[in-house]
Amino acid sequence: MLAMADNLRLAMGTFLGNPLRTLLTLLGIVIGVTTVIVMMALIEGLRLKVNNDLSQLGANTFEVSKWPSGFGRVNWRMYAKRKNLTLEDMRAIQEFCPSVGVVSSSDTSGGQKISSSTIETRPGVQVTGATSEYINTSGITVATGRFFSPVEAVDGRQVAVVGLDVADTLFPGMEPLGQQLRIKGRPFTVVGVLQRRGSFLGMVSMDNVLIVPMRSYEMVYGEVDSVEVAVQAREPELLDKAKEEVTNLMRRRRDVAPLAPNDFEVHTNESMTQTFNSLSQVITIASFGVCLLSLIVGGIGILNIMLVSVTERTKEIGIRKALGARKFRILAQFATEAVLMSLLGGAIGVGLGFGLAFLSRWMLGFNTVVPGWAVALSLVMSSGVGLVFGIYPAARAARLDPVEAMRSE
Repeated sequence: MLAMADNLRLAMGTFLGNPLRTLLTLLGIVIGVTTVIVMMALIEGLRLKVNNDLSQLGANTFEVSKWPSGFGRVNWRMYAKRKNLTLEDMRAIQEFCPSVGVVSSSDTSGGQKISSSTIETRPGVQVTGATSEYINTSGITVATGRFFSPVEAVDGRQVAVVGLDVADTLFPGMEPLGQQLRIKGRPFTVVGVLQRRGSFLGMVSMDNVLIVPMRSYEMVYGEVDSVEVAVQAREPELLDKAKEEVTNLMRRRRDVAPLAPNDFEVHTNESMTQTFNSLSQVITIASFGVCLLSLIVGGIGILNIMLVSVTERTKEIGIRKALGARKFRILAQFATEAVLMSLLGGAIGVGLGFGLAFLSRWMLGFNTVVPGWAVALSLVMSSGVGLVFGIYPAARAARLDPVEAMRSE
C-alpha cells in the first residue's frame, strides 16, 4: 500500500514538473473520451426526446402511408411507384374494420408563408389539410376556440386552426379567434388555437402549424395525390387486432398477392422508436470507432513520452536499483505513471464532455443525458490504453543495469 502511494506521489511529481508536455501527450485521449461522452449524451437525450414526442402523436393510434418513416437511407423512387392512398381507403377502413374506432386522413405542405392583413410569417409553416376526425387521431388539443366540424370539412369552409407560433406571429397582442389570415392569397378565418406542444427532437417546432379542412386545402394546393391515413383502435387492447384488420383490408383493396410484401407502410410509435434506436446504434458504434482511434493516437503519445522519460531518468533508476529497488518496483512505478497519465486524460475528457453536452442542451433545445456507463467505460478504456502502451517503457526501465544506468549523463 505504501509502495502504491509512493508510486502515485512520484507520478504526480513528474506530471507537475512537465505540465505542458503532459497535456500535449494526453490530447488524443482527451479528444477520444470527449467524443464518446458528447455523442452518448446526445443519443440518450434524443432517445428520451423521441419517446416523449412520439407519445404525443396520439394514443392507441397507427398510421397507414404510402411512404416509409423518415429515419435512415430510403430509396424514395421505389416507393413513389406504389399506388396512392385515397379518401376511399379511409372510408373503407372505417366501414369494414370492426376494431377501428376513428379514422382520419391528412396531407401536409411544409415551408409555407402565411399572412395576415399586416404581417407575413417566414416560409416555415406546416399547413395540413385534414378531415374533421384528425383532432382525435393526431394527439393535438385545442386550447381556445374549437376544431372545424364535419359539416365545415365536407363543405370545404375556409376556416383554420392555428398553432401558437403562427398565432403569436400573425396576431401579436391580439385575440386570434375570428381573425383572418391568408394562404396563398385565399382568406381563412381562425376558429381555434392549439395547445402548445414544443418541438420535435428539439429542432422542428410542432406549434408552427396550421390545419384546414381537406377540401379547402385542395382548393389552395390542388388535388392531393396520396393521403396519410391515421387509425385509432376502439380500445388499447384492440390495437394489434385493428392493425391486422387494416393490413388485410388494404392488401385486398390494393390487390397484393398472398406471399408478396405490403405495398404500403404501417407506422406505430413503437416501430418509429425501433427505427430510431437502430440508427442510434450505428452512431454509437461509429463514435466508439472515433474514440478508439483517438485513444490509439494518445497511447502512442504516452509510449513515446514514457520512453523519453526513461531515458531522462536513467541515472535515477540506476541509483534506486543500487539502493535495493527491485525490478517489480521500478516496473510498477513507470506503469503507474502511464496509467495515471491516461486516466488524467480520461477525466479531463469526461469534464469537457459534460460541458459540451450542457452547451448542446442549450443550443439544441432538448435535455442531453450522459449515461453513467459511458463515463465508466471511457475511464476504463483510457486507463487500459495507458497500461497497454506504458508496459514496454516500464519493462525497459526495470531491465536497466544499475551500474550502466548510473554512468549515464
